[in-house]
Amino acid sequence: MAASDTPMALGGLVVLDLSRILAGPTATQILGDFGATVIKVENPKTKGDDTRSWGPNYARNTDGTPTDLSAYFMAANRNKQSISVDLSTEDGQETVRALAARADVVIENYKPGGLEKYGLDHATLLAAHPQLVYCSISGFGQTGPNREQPGYDLMAQGYGGIMSLTGDPDGPPMKVGVGIADVMCGMYAAIGILAALHHRDATGEGQHIDLALVDAQMAWLINEGCNYLTSGKLPERRGNAHPNIVPYDAFPCADGHLLLAVGNDAQFARFCDAFGLSQIAADPAYTTNLARIENRVALTEIITEALKDTPRAEVLSRCHAVKVPAGPIHTVAEALQSDQAQARGTVVDVPADGTENGAVQLLANPLKLSRTPVQYRYAPPRFGQDTEAVLRTLEDPSKSD
Repeated sequence: MAASDTPMALGGLVVLDLSRILAGPTATQILGDFGATVIKVENPKTKGDDTRSWGPNYARNTDGTPTDLSAYFMAANRNKQSISVDLSTEDGQETVRALAARADVVIENYKPGGLEKYGLDHATLLAAHPQLVYCSISGFGQTGPNREQPGYDLMAQGYGGIMSLTGDPDGPPMKVGVGIADVMCGMYAAIGILAALHHRDATGEGQHIDLALVDAQMAWLINEGCNYLTSGKLPERRGNAHPNIVPYDAFPCADGHLLLAVGNDAQFARFCDAFGLSQIAADPAYTTNLARIENRVALTEIITEALKDTPRAEVLSRCHAVKVPAGPIHTVAEALQSDQAQARGTVVDVPADGTENGAVQLLANPLKLSRTPVQYRYAPPRFGQDTEAVLRTLEDPSKSD
């Protein structure tokens, strides 16, 4: 893509990305979106990041054959350069050490201690380059009794408690529909890296960031975690309902379901007036949110009966007219094709040479900065496509991006 004159918040920052799958790549994609040069090191023995083979959906070559750009891989790997390096060889290790010497950030997600045999662990590289910010992502962290256990999103959701809160009350524990533990871990990684860089810029001192999928997942138990810590009572699985707000749930109507999220007593009174339930609003059993929590089963039955024969559009219209939060339950297609998504640029077309349509469609970064906006400089890379160019910069730094 052509270079832009728009300033980039992280322009000039060099990130050496030794991570794969989702958490680490999510973090480095965020950094790349704001201008960092991200060099993604991929293993030639596996033909790159594992997710390159996680089909069945792939971008296609101009002749219609599938590329190595799976939809999963593309979700977290734009704005990066890909180089093929075998870390098990001395030449590969030397290449990575040379790149680390020029980097501001190294991020990896090997098992704790997994890079020590290559001399690429945080202790070794920080000793050689004290200004380096080195981020290690693992399933359970660098310490603790489970540090050797592998980390996958599903395991983190199970171990960290979120599955016990998700799903129908009478059904089995359920994971969130996407790899949210990985994604949130990547978000925390990006925040930690930026904080460490700020400290580095002020003091010249780099540091090691130890981040675990399970730690991050427990951190975003948020109100339910604090509910347990405050009361000593285990949170219940409530489906779409809320533990602290009633009514806050999905309700059936004549042609499907919709969402109702009544956040305070005034909204509840207006909702009742709009649907002929004024007597309910005046009933002490439902007047306050605390009372509604205590009587949620009875109130849910009343609201369900009041809405079930009314078309969804009419229910939404009445709620919006009295400023009561309510909304549809979109499919992914409906969400991404909605007028709001189009107005906000939720889907972006990024030029990709050699692909069937000359571009790939990606989900946009949601951050909208007025001075240093996100720039979609590079499509997700083919495996190893930048190896020669990047290695050439080690011989001649003037050729760097």
